[in-house]
Amino acid sequence: MNSKSNCSLTRRVATVGSLIALASFGLTACSASSGSSSPSEAAGDEVGVTLIVKTTTNPFFVAMQDGAKKAAAANGVNLTLAAGKEDGDEDTQIQAIENAISKGDQGILITPNGPSVVDAIQKARDAGLYVIALDTPPDPADAVDITFATDNRAAGLAIGEWTAAQLDGGQATIALLDLFDDKVVSVDYNRDQGFLEGMGIELNDPDTNGDEEATGSYTGGEGGEYTIVGNEATQGAEDGGRTAMETLLSKNPDINVVYTINEPAAYGAYQALEAAGIAEDVLLVSIDGGCAGVAGVEDGTIGATSQQYPVKMAELGVEAIAQLAEDGTKPETSEGLDFYNTGVALVTDQPVDGLESIDSTEAADICWGE
Repeated sequence: MNSKSNCSLTRRVATVGSLIALASFGLTACSASSGSSSPSEAAGDEVGVTLIVKTTTNPFFVAMQDGAKKAAAANGVNLTLAAGKEDGDEDTQIQAIENAISKGDQGILITPNGPSVVDAIQKARDAGLYVIALDTPPDPADAVDITFATDNRAAGLAIGEWTAAQLDGGQATIALLDLFDDKVVSVDYNRDQGFLEGMGIELNDPDTNGDEEATGSYTGGEGGEYTIVGNEATQGAEDGGRTAMETLLSKNPDINVVYTINEPAAYGAYQALEAAGIAEDVLLVSIDGGCAGVAGVEDGTIGATSQQYPVKMAELGVEAIAQLAEDGTKPETSEGLDFYNTGVALVTDQPVDGLESIDSTEAADICWGE
């Protein structure tokens, strides 16, 4: 496959109201700008920006690239796109950062794949590039100039509260399908721990997955007893979700609550639940709110999801670097946060009194932040 075809594209604020206030080694790269398709052909005044996503196998990041392309065309930005082979592939991101430095770009937008990327980001900043993280804040947060992201803790909290309410005081036998088991990234533990907090399960270290008591009481909804069957990594992928769900079902076939890091993992989990003949008896929740995920809410595959807005993240990131290049204006974080909050909304067709949400019809109109 050539680079041109490989780069072809398909197409959280804590409340819905505040959303309106927003507004190499397997490396694939291409340039997409309003005027030229090659950095060397860019106009003299054109701003060079590289967007580095985790992978293009996840539609979330494909949508992010799409938003960046639109914003680049509107703002005279010469945009280079780079993506790795899979979620967690740090080497490809490091190479893409080095390429951006070599090209003389003004800025980088990146969804960090892990802690090893931080040193390369610092190298870019030392070279004068403005670096914005999208979706996944690095650790530490100030490793980049600013982050545009979902409030991942709030996203997890919302689906946890919804799940507890649906249980109506019954037993919760919980499977947790996380992102990684070989590295720590904030999006992973914030979503997982937010979900458990929403359920009303006491946390140990809120920045660590899997260290809670395996059994106890949850206080969300009507309150009740819980058992955590285990945490399994999915790599954020459908096949990973299926394998993780199969593993946890082999430990306890009575699972009735499944948390998933994202919707690709949820699709895989559902396949395993369906094969086990229990899909209809399980509360399956996730985070993304993508167009396919919203359809999953509508058909009952997913009970609830937290919708985030990757197109908006990318658009705002491109616009911010273009504005910085034009007059030196830097973007600012949201009040009380160490990042710019791009919004989140709970999506479900089974609303809960006192818990703000939107239904699948409304969510379909704004999936990915289009």
